[in-house]
Parts: sequence; C-alpha cells; structure tokens
Amino acid sequence: MNDSQYNLIAEDLLLAVEEAIEDCGVDIDYEGVGGLLTLTFKNTTKIIINKQAPLHEIWVATKFNGHHFTYADDAQLWTDKRSGDEFWQFLSQAVSTQAETNVTLSAE
Repeated sequence: MNDSQYNLIAEDLLLAVEEAIEDCGVDIDYEGVGGLLTLTFKNTTKIIINKQAPLHEIWVATKFNGHHFTYADDAQLWTDKRSGDEFWQFLSQAVSTQAETNVTLSAE
C-alpha cells in the first residue's frame, strides 16, 4: 500500500468511527482534528485514535493500554499487531468498558 492509499483508507476509518459513535445511542463526545480522533466519555475517560502515516498504522489509546492496528489488503480489515483483534470488535469492547454500558460499533 502506498501513502495515498493508506491516507484514504485511514481517513475513511476515522470518519466511520465518528458516524458509528453518532449512531450508537450513547452520550459520547468526539472531536476529530488532523488525523486524530478523541472520544470523551461521561466519566471523563478518553479513547484516542490516531493515524500513524509513516508506519501505515492506526493507533488506539484507551484508559487501559495502547494498540497498533495494521491494514490487511486481502481481508480489508484493520487488525491489532499484538492480539490479532479486528478493529471494530476491539473498539466496541473498549467503548463499552469506558462508557460503562454495552455498545456495538461497526462501519455500516
């Protein structure tokens, strides 16, 4: 994947996260600026999702730890480099934990 392809795919992911948060029915504030998306929860915790363009990765920092996601062209999925978790599954779990309620997020 070249830099242009990465930027398009990564920007699409960040936009999809914003839309999923907007549609999830839980009061979560979000702010996206220059490849950085911050989710802020009622309990003041945050999840920060940001592009790491030089590495062609997406990094996610939660209250508990950080994760680095890479894109697999063949599967068209972002997966965690350490655990192998798929991005949306991981994000749903992380958001549920920090929002203190069950939240399911997806790109649809």
